[in-house]
Amino acid sequence: MNTKDPKAVIDTYFEAWRNKDYDLYRSILADDVVFDGPLAHEEGSVAVAKAFEGLGSITTDVVVDKMFVDGADVTSWFTLSTKPATLSPVVNWSHVENGKITKIQVTFDPRPLLEAG
Repeated sequence: MNTKDPKAVIDTYFEAWRNKDYDLYRSILADDVVFDGPLAHEEGSVAVAKAFEGLGSITTDVVVDKMFVDGADVTSWFTLSTKPATLSPVVNWSHVENGKITKIQVTFDPRPLLEAG
């Protein structure tokens, strides 16, 4: 992986998610990464990695349909399947600096998860 290429970093993000490789996931997070989504706000690599492990424990599949790169910003449109529900579509906008993800902003309709939970 070209550690400076934002698309390669986000490809690694999804690879780590699919493979439940939490060490790999942590390795691409900036120390001061911020995550924002419909069900959570997390700050710092420890908190974001912990939340990701929780999500990873219920994830059954992640299929990226489209990825758009604009400099350091990468937006991914994907389908996330979890044990309680399938979310479709999910949009993830990430910002990458010096090979590390500094910001993750996710949006999706949380009703399938809330209704299943």
